[in-house]
Parts: sequence; C-alpha cells; structure tokens
Amino acid sequence: MKTTRSGELIDIGEVIQSGVVFDFKNWQGGAVDAEHLPQAVAHLFALLENKNIEYVLVGGVAILHYVEGRNTQDINFILDAEALEKLTELEVVSRDEYFAQARFQGLRVDLLLTRHALFRRVREKYSATRAFQGRQVRCATVEGLLLLKLFALPSLYRRGNLDKVALYEADLFMLLPRMTLSPDLLFEELRPHLSDSDFGEVRKITDEIRQRIERFERKREEKE
Repeated sequence: MKTTRSGELIDIGEVIQSGVVFDFKNWQGGAVDAEHLPQAVAHLFALLENKNIEYVLVGGVAILHYVEGRNTQDINFILDAEALEKLTELEVVSRDEYFAQARFQGLRVDLLLTRHALFRRVREKYSATRAFQGRQVRCATVEGLLLLKLFALPSLYRRGNLDKVALYEADLFMLLPRMTLSPDLLFEELRPHLSDSDFGEVRKITDEIRQRIERFERKREEKE
C-alpha cells in the first residue's frame, strides 16, 4: 500500500465543482451555481504564477494526488503573509496570525500562513512539484499532509467538530501506509508544536489507526 497514485489526470476545478454540487446541504437555498468554479480555479493559479507567489497546495485536493475518493469544496494553500498582501484580488473574509479564509470569484480559499513554524517547515521540507491535469503544482508530500492533519486533530476534538474529526482520521488511514518516513521521525517534527497532552493524544490516535491498518492488511492477505 505504499505506492502512490498518479494525480496527472486530476482536474482541480472539476474536483471542487463536484464537491459543491454533490453536497446536498448546498441545495437548501435553491439551485447551486458551480459552473464557474473550474474557471475560477484556473484564474487563481494563473494569478499565483503571474505574481510569482510561492505556495504549497494542501488539503483535500492535495490528498487526491495520493489517494482516491477524497471530496472537497475549497482549495488550501500554505502561503507567506507577505504574499497574501500582494493578492489584492482575494477577498479576505477572516484572518489571524496563522490562518486566513478568503473568496476568489466564488471559490473558497483557506490559507495556512508561514508565520507558524510547522507550516513553514512543511513548505520548506515536505513539498514537491506534482503534475495535475495540465498544470505543475507545488504540493505537500504525504508526510507534509500527515503533519498538518495530526497537528489539527486536538483542536478539532476540543471544538467538538466530529464531522471533521471523522474526515481527518479517514485521511490518516489512507495516508499512513503511503508514508516513506518512519513514524518516529514524523513525531519528532510534530513534537515542538503540540502541548504534552495533545502530543500524547495524537500518538494514541495514530497507534489506533495503524492497528486498524494492520488488521485490514492481514484480512486482505488472508483473502488472496
């Protein structure tokens, strides 16, 4: 299970468009206007390129480069705060020291700012250029995505955000077997960015998921 799938056929705009259209919560106010989203995505990447903005793609779209079946309705980047200031075309909806949410031509854009040391570390060490359909994109590696998911989990638990907890744990289940770095090295990277209690909880959750993966692998081998 350590092989990664090719993301070359993934059209980011179509992925986000499908995520919006097939989420029935979006239909509560009537018909959903999502036809423009693929074009908005193309415009956003063109904007980043034209302004020479350094970014790293993270979140659900990035995960799709490595595993199948991940649904998402937004696009997520790691970005410098200074770079965000240059992107005047983005409508910033909310912002604090480490995070920002913005809109761009109806597209939701979530940003992790490199003022946080872990986000900066992922950009510097755990990213690589990946091919999506017709586009070369700087994208988080499997290890980078794992670091971000594990870092976020304790906060999601405290907020009682069970839907996201379930989604993130499912991501971990799919990503952990594809990791090339040893778990201990991954935890060394994560350790300075979590409290003792959060770090212990994250290790416990990871161990439980790895045990589930091992049981799955054994059952699969028995059937072969």
